[in-house]
Amino acid sequence: MKSWQAGIASALLGLTLWQAIVWFGDLPKFILPGPALVAETLWKSRLLIAENAIVTISEVLLGLCLGAVLGGLSAIGLAASPIARALVRPMLVFSQAVPVFALAPILTLWLGYGLWSKVVMALIIIYFPVTSSFFDALMRTNQDWLGLARVMGASGRRVMWHIRIPAALPGFASGLRLAAVYAPIGAIIGEWVGASKGLGYLMLLANGRAKIDLMFASLIVLAVLTMGLHAATDYFCRRFLDRTQS
Repeated sequence: MKSWQAGIASALLGLTLWQAIVWFGDLPKFILPGPALVAETLWKSRLLIAENAIVTISEVLLGLCLGAVLGGLSAIGLAASPIARALVRPMLVFSQAVPVFALAPILTLWLGYGLWSKVVMALIIIYFPVTSSFFDALMRTNQDWLGLARVMGASGRRVMWHIRIPAALPGFASGLRLAAVYAPIGAIIGEWVGASKGLGYLMLLANGRAKIDLMFASLIVLAVLTMGLHAATDYFCRRFLDRTQS
């Protein structure tokens, strides 16, 4: 079975189980709406959902791009400098010990209810996976290659640019794949704390008005966007790696 066929079969199985739970549990629609009602709401509210989805995907893409750049540069700096590794790495680990929900109100206070508080929230969530994956790959460069470069008198900068970074690109790609999944989490958390647009805002609004079908429709759109972002990131990473390593 091909991957797309397996995906369709899995989706159909999930929908069947969902509908079965609604039927056999005799659940009211304000507790768990059926997939048919959610699909109907998705179609009727498509313009409203699309308007808010554009805001969320803009926040996610900006956060992903900034996080990838900053994470890549940080990993290179850590790999190149033992002093940076001694001083900065503990700070990076500490940053992951702070609950993300605790940072969202602070960022909203500092940056306001607009776009940038959500972008920074997404950046914070994806920064560590990208930095960690790329840094680990940089530190695992083949020692034979590094020894040969030292024998040939290559400078540390040339070794980093021509040997260590190209060899570590698969690790950077792995970090980006993780970031593509985590980035929407940051944006949604930021919208939950304070926003006037976005899928997270729409879910909270629908929940407050007991429109659970609209909340589920927004959630499904968010899941589809996340899967699409991950698939696109994986595709471009594979193409880039094939081109650089051919």
